[in-house]
Amino acid sequence: MNPKVKYYWLLAIIPVCFLLWFWLSKSDKTPIMYLPYYGPKYAKTGGDSAYHTVGTFRFSDQDGLTINEDSVKNKIYVTEFFFTTCQSICPIMNDNLVNVYKRYKNDGRVLILSHTVDPETDSTATLKHYANRHGVTNRNWLFLTGDKKQLYDLARKSYLLDASEGDGGADDFVHTQNFALVDWNRHIRGFYDGTDSLEVGRMVKDMDLLLEEYAFKKGNNP
Repeated sequence: MNPKVKYYWLLAIIPVCFLLWFWLSKSDKTPIMYLPYYGPKYAKTGGDSAYHTVGTFRFSDQDGLTINEDSVKNKIYVTEFFFTTCQSICPIMNDNLVNVYKRYKNDGRVLILSHTVDPETDSTATLKHYANRHGVTNRNWLFLTGDKKQLYDLARKSYLLDASEGDGGADDFVHTQNFALVDWNRHIRGFYDGTDSLEVGRMVKDMDLLLEEYAFKKGNNP
């Protein structure tokens, strides 16, 4: 066979192989891409690795209901830390989250958890008013308040959203513009600048990927 003919046949076969692989990967619903895991890994018995996991928590939401780790079971969620009287980064962050909320407001697999860093000011009633101002009409976006030390420990040690040190005391303050994306096992799967609309758009794409991964793993682990 003419070498040129072989070359052209090779060029024709490559895209066909790619299309065949793509079709097969979609037909068995295997995700094409998995998001990374963030935070330190821990060695388990047998040599396996355990990924960093968000710790347990207990807060009150804008409706006065208790929210804990069981509330996020079998869900993916975005988390942030803000305060209602903030006039700098928080309004931008939460305007961006309004668009995320609208996209997923009817999806029971998705939550947004917004933790106040000023619990002395942000009572449940204050958070309810704030939620109403942002058009929240269901329980897919929860605004949380509670013990300041627990809130701050969660931001720093569990969600890894703030690198500063503090004891959650009267002079301590957390102020971060970052969001974390957390999966159904409370593993962190992404960090994003909540004031950057392009970053938030990237987060939405990652949320869709994570939902695809969740559906695949749930389907293969009945």
